[in-house]
Amino acid sequence: MHRPVEINTVSDIVVSIGKKALLPRFARVERNIKPDGSVVTDADLECQSLLIYQLGSHWKDIDVLGEEMTKEEQQAKLESGRPLWCLDPLDGTTNFVSGFPVFSISLSLIIDNEIRMGLVYDPMRDELFAAEKGRGAKLNSNKLGLKKIPRSLKRSIAIVDFKRLSPALATGLATQPPFASMRSIGSVALDWCWLAASRCHVYLHGRQNLWDYSAGNLIFSEAGGHSSTLEDEPVFSNKLEPRSAVGAVEAELFSEWKNQIKALSR
Repeated sequence: MHRPVEINTVSDIVVSIGKKALLPRFARVERNIKPDGSVVTDADLECQSLLIYQLGSHWKDIDVLGEEMTKEEQQAKLESGRPLWCLDPLDGTTNFVSGFPVFSISLSLIIDNEIRMGLVYDPMRDELFAAEKGRGAKLNSNKLGLKKIPRSLKRSIAIVDFKRLSPALATGLATQPPFASMRSIGSVALDWCWLAASRCHVYLHGRQNLWDYSAGNLIFSEAGGHSSTLEDEPVFSNKLEPRSAVGAVEAELFSEWKNQIKALSR
């Protein structure tokens, strides 16, 4: 790349567009249904268009893979081998159109099959979560680090997305919950960030897309969190195929959580 990517410049772009393209449309747009059954609005499309333009004007040699592109376009961009912005212009669209104030912009920078930078912006709370590989994570201007408090699974708050889990695991968690209480907030990117901020302690999701998790997972990892797929692989894979995700704020808690998941999956 010819021009260095400065995270402060990227942050300014993301925050500005979030305030311009999303906040004025919150709970005021109509939903459309995509062929895969997911929801899209004019806000998604406007936000993606603005971000592509602004990022391209600063870094012409970095392409953009956006959620609101065809699978063929996305695959071609992944296979090009070029540095790539991976963008979800509105993560939590159903929340957005319903007036539920939990949604975000998620943007990661992928170079040589590695996530180098991740930003997740929550316009409702004006919270920007950001991280660079090997340089830690921040929430706005404050360093983001997990609170090192010994915590057992039975005292933990969990974020769990039930509908994408196997019936056996979903039933087991619902009928024999090993945690204190459970949430599901409807934005994968913010799931990871709220975990990084210790607002919850363990996490489980059965099916996340690359643009959903890539920025948030980097932020969580740089904050000191532990994660893997249900198959014990790294969460990030530079492919379009959705990935499962398991996370916890501490190593011992992570091990305990994974063991419970395996036991309940049988």
